[in-house]
Amino acid sequence: MKKTPVFGIMLAVIVYLAMFLLGATTGLIHPACFGYAGTFLPLLFAFAYYYTAANMRCFGAAALLNGFVLIVALIMGEGNPPLIIGMLLFAAIAEIIRMRSGYDTRKGVRRSFIPFAFSFYAYSAHWWTDPEGTLTAAVEEMSAGYADKVRPIIENIPVLILMLALTVPVAVLAIRLAEKALKKQASKLK
Repeated sequence: MKKTPVFGIMLAVIVYLAMFLLGATTGLIHPACFGYAGTFLPLLFAFAYYYTAANMRCFGAAALLNGFVLIVALIMGEGNPPLIIGMLLFAAIAEIIRMRSGYDTRKGVRRSFIPFAFSFYAYSAHWWTDPEGTLTAAVEEMSAGYADKVRPIIENIPVLILMLALTVPVAVLAIRLAEKALKKQASKLK
């Protein structure tokens, strides 16, 4: 058995953090971009996840990725209960699925990525769990009128449900694309 490429995994963790930060800045374009970025970010997250999971054929791939982002978020003062609970929950579900499906199987990586793909929604969940706090922060932190743009997004629950549902097929597509692109890592799995 070959050694785990620690440098490569740490690079994947940093890339995952960078993609998370990229998603967090999409609100500068429009609040809807931030609110629903979690549906499309799995297209990027899948590559870091697949690389990490294929090289860590044991517990920890999802926990490491989400754990690092969570620690950075807490240090930056961005930690809130929905973020903490969501990041831990999505990582735990992914780890359980991977354990039950096999740490060294493609099936395990594919299946476990689906709950993991919702991780960015843990970051934006405060919009829906604390709408008044979100609107107050938008008035304080963003340009004039930003809160007025945020309110319709928070209040449009049917679109949120649709975007959450769309995350599943996006995650399936993303993990398949990552598997095809990362052939060397895919070859390590059954």
